[in-house]
Amino acid sequence: MIPLKLIPFISVLSLFFVQFSSSSQISISVSPRSIPRSGDPITIQWSGIDSPSKLDWLGIYSPANSSHQDFIGYIFLSSVPEWQSGSGSITIPLINLRSDYQFRIFHWTESEINPKKQDHDHNPLPQTRHLLAESETVRFEPGRGPEQVHLALTGRAGEMRVMFVTHDGKENFVGYGLTRNKMGKVVSTRVSRYEREDMCDAPANESVGWRDPGFIHDGVMVGLEEGKRYYYQVGSDSGGWSTTYTFMSQIKDSSETTAFLFGDMGTATPYTTFVRIQEESISTIKWISRDIEAIGDKPALISHIGDISYARGYSWLWDNFFNQIEPVASKVPYHVCIGNHEYDWPSQPWKPDWSYSVYGKDGGGECGVPYSLRFNMPGNSSEPTGTRAPPTRNLYYSFDFGVVHFVYLSTETNFLPGSKQYDFLKNDLESVDRKKTPYVIVQGHRPMYTTSYETRDGPFRERLLEHLEPLFVKNKVTLALWGHVHRYERFCPLNNFTCGSVGPVHMVIGMAGQDWQPIWQPRPDHLTDPIFPQPVRSLYRGGVFGYVRLSANKEKLTLSYVGNHDGEVHDVVEIMASGQVFNGRGVGDGVAITRKWDSKLSWYVKVASILVLGAFLGYVLGFVSHSRRDAALGTRWTAVKSEET
Repeated sequence: MIPLKLIPFISVLSLFFVQFSSSSQISISVSPRSIPRSGDPITIQWSGIDSPSKLDWLGIYSPANSSHQDFIGYIFLSSVPEWQSGSGSITIPLINLRSDYQFRIFHWTESEINPKKQDHDHNPLPQTRHLLAESETVRFEPGRGPEQVHLALTGRAGEMRVMFVTHDGKENFVGYGLTRNKMGKVVSTRVSRYEREDMCDAPANESVGWRDPGFIHDGVMVGLEEGKRYYYQVGSDSGGWSTTYTFMSQIKDSSETTAFLFGDMGTATPYTTFVRIQEESISTIKWISRDIEAIGDKPALISHIGDISYARGYSWLWDNFFNQIEPVASKVPYHVCIGNHEYDWPSQPWKPDWSYSVYGKDGGGECGVPYSLRFNMPGNSSEPTGTRAPPTRNLYYSFDFGVVHFVYLSTETNFLPGSKQYDFLKNDLESVDRKKTPYVIVQGHRPMYTTSYETRDGPFRERLLEHLEPLFVKNKVTLALWGHVHRYERFCPLNNFTCGSVGPVHMVIGMAGQDWQPIWQPRPDHLTDPIFPQPVRSLYRGGVFGYVRLSANKEKLTLSYVGNHDGEVHDVVEIMASGQVFNGRGVGDGVAITRKWDSKLSWYVKVASILVLGAFLGYVLGFVSHSRRDAALGTRWTAVKSEET
């Protein structure tokens, strides 16, 4: 007879053996166990789960010896159709983190949800109390060469910068030439790296967020002939060479410019992680890749104005981002400016009294370090961090590309009069040769103008308007591009909120991937009502994800808003070298807005205007005649609203 006091112990012991027996029947396998390159697929299979829960999940770990709570991502087993059978398989691409991987299956039920442990979207993070099975380790094959290849202009003629990542930092080279089979020119690379101690706070400097970033190589191809297609490889004989890439070299005095512009793109992962990912970024890259192929042998560039990877302290998302952009960034120079999600933290060096509502914790403790070392933009702008970390770089710079003078600024560091950045902007804008580059485009992350209900940035916008708008107006800036608001919005030429006066066209282009969408500015007397009137100065609003395609020559600059869901143009604006702005209210409307400083149009523009007016009147008469004929035939027309307004 069993003593009564031993019954509870025996019951617990019995449960343990039952659970152990059940768990011992569960199997998990991975194939293949050796991966050639980033983005290659791996399949995880499992079986033998008794009484599966819809919250059972697969944890993704790298390095393989990470503790249970330090997964880089997870997938619920219930995402596969056969999950209730206790068996299934998932195939996902893997990114090379220069370390091995392991996969673990955990049991989790609704009763165990901890509301205090949530992801960026306020969903509960899965718990690791009940491990069911863990896989063998998976590794990337050595000797396959560097990865994360991306180009950038240096600001000097006949050059192209290329950057990439290796796992060991050993000597690497760039080989290049005019034919695929003869890349006879070779240059060495400079190597840099940042450490966990360089991060300023969590999660960037904690085990849950930090991963080895590898070694960052930076080489410059020199002596390039203008307007030629070059082929190049990066790597070494000992560590392996990359695939062969190609790009078009810049033409110093080109009479045309092609560029692709956007902000706030981020990256997408095939699993859920601690922060929100940006699935729309896949389509953005897909359509830009299409456009790069379509332009053929023309130089082009990409401009990404802030909120780059949205890593926010989770290191592996930077690796994911560079792998995602490599198909385009290895073909055309990829230029960036800093955003709040690269930099913001309470300890940032520049934080004036008025900015308490502006700058926060959006950088995830990175404090600009990965952004500063993973890119190398023209110029030598930098600001000290006040810590052991290297100075924050790539803040403000400019270069000519064809007929456009591009200017980049930092909205996260000091831009007020007396600052180095203000002096740079003033001197740069005053020294532009408008005969060579008739168009000047200024780009920064947080917008000067927006009709989004972004009250937090109010003090910041006030100072942009007070201190930088006069510089833009005085120096006849053609266009000001901004991100931060995850929508597309185009304004008329603006000065102090006044339409049609002296001032640049402003555009908000933060619609490349981040899927959190702000509301438009409501009526002042009905702030809580879902009515968002569109002011006269706002000529076009779009809620479709996408990017802006720029095409310019000596006479005209054309900007086209391309939507991600169809790859089609949703809005167009044309800015003449004279300053006249056409298509002021969307595709095909033909509205012209004239800047005061260019009111004395040349004779050929006047003639063209008369011809346009005549064509328009002819179109109206033809339309009326056509409508009457259709009415007589019984045709019925229905107006369709194709864009959000």
